[in-house]
Amino acid sequence: MRIYEITLRPIKPKPPLNPAQARIHGLQQSVERDRQRLQQEQERQRQQRDNERKRKEQQRRTNALKP
Repeated sequence: MRIYEITLRPIKPKPPLNPAQARIHGLQQSVERDRQRLQQEQERQRQQRDNERKRKEQQRRTNALKP
């Protein structure tokens, strides 16, 4: 596709949603946001566990080196 083909085509605006469609759209968006929040929380907890594991390993090594 060439640039002039893109710029010459008008962008058609979407008509407003009726109340039922708007509700469905809102629910779908909230599901997607919740899914992303869940993934972020799982990643945060995974990082926290990894950091704790590393801290304990470092502490164990430090204690092993002390006479």
